[in-house]
Amino acid sequence: MLEHLRSFMLTPRFSAGIWFFSPASSRFHAKYSRDLSIEERLEIAASLAPTGLAALEAHYPNEINEGNLSMWRAFAAQTGIRILTVIPLLFWDELFEFGSLSSPLPGPRAAAIERTTAALRLNRQLDTDFAVVWPGIDGYENGFGLDFVAARDRFASGLAQAMDAVPGVRIAFEPKPYEPRGRILYGTTPEGVLLGHDVERRLVSPANKALLAQGHALCCMNPEVGHVLMGFEDLACAFSWPLQEARLAHSHWNSQPLGNYDQDLSVGVVSPEQLEALVYTLKMYEYRGYFGIDVNPERMPVDVALRNSFDAIRAAIDRVEGLDHEAVLFSHNHPDQARGWLEAYLTRARAARPQALSPLPRPGPLAAGPSR
Repeated sequence: MLEHLRSFMLTPRFSAGIWFFSPASSRFHAKYSRDLSIEERLEIAASLAPTGLAALEAHYPNEINEGNLSMWRAFAAQTGIRILTVIPLLFWDELFEFGSLSSPLPGPRAAAIERTTAALRLNRQLDTDFAVVWPGIDGYENGFGLDFVAARDRFASGLAQAMDAVPGVRIAFEPKPYEPRGRILYGTTPEGVLLGHDVERRLVSPANKALLAQGHALCCMNPEVGHVLMGFEDLACAFSWPLQEARLAHSHWNSQPLGNYDQDLSVGVVSPEQLEALVYTLKMYEYRGYFGIDVNPERMPVDVALRNSFDAIRAAIDRVEGLDHEAVLFSHNHPDQARGWLEAYLTRARAARPQALSPLPRPGPLAAGPSR
């Protein structure tokens, strides 16, 4: 691990969801700026290529579809900004009032499977990296008497059916504990890992089964920082679950108070220490995927929010890359010889003038002199 930490460096590639380039609807206030067309949003995205935007994410069929595919292809060719994922829109339509893939109503569930299948076809046609699936409307408010097992079975089997219809396209599943439903199925990161196993054992397509036999994961994950914190999970620990199984296909980045509603603040605004811990975990387990920004910049221009978020991630990576990795590992592996050392060390690592603080020798036998 020490050799790996010294040799592997995180090199962030940034993606962004095209949905937040135009103001979102709210129950509580009017939109603070006018709606933007997809063409206008793509124009803003093109201007961000020099600052690091490398890929875009879009929902099917409201943002990307068969009718505007030529526009998206032309944008990618002209700017070099990839189409990273086409996401089936499974949470917005009135049709999905009582759920999409998990719906107990045959008509809406069949429509959800067909929409997922159509989105997977576009992903394959565009040679994307994966298809994000978010079960925002699949859940409940009153769980009394609910057949949870049957609801999970409908969701997993419906997703497997769509994947078998378009074999070879990976899923990047995104858990969220609540909102818009009171409780959402598969709300936490470990539940997303369990879903991956459940879906993969249901796949019957020869092409999909061959990929699984080769050791590939097909139902992977796209955990979002805000959603993880809404569920009171620890970021570094939560992300380590899909990393452990090579299921971390993608990651969504913002910041969020513990619990609360889904705020989608710019990266690093809240709990920067959680951001640094997560970045260090990604470094430990060699994450090479995109850093997808998913924010809701209500009170600032979207290009400003994106540049701020890019820089917050770059700054966090810069801080952790410069750490004393040997001492950090020693403090965890020999806690009896490093009591309080890591806490003091991180205080100094975050200080603008660490020389103004008391001296801190390296821990245990790593120290040149007695530990403080």
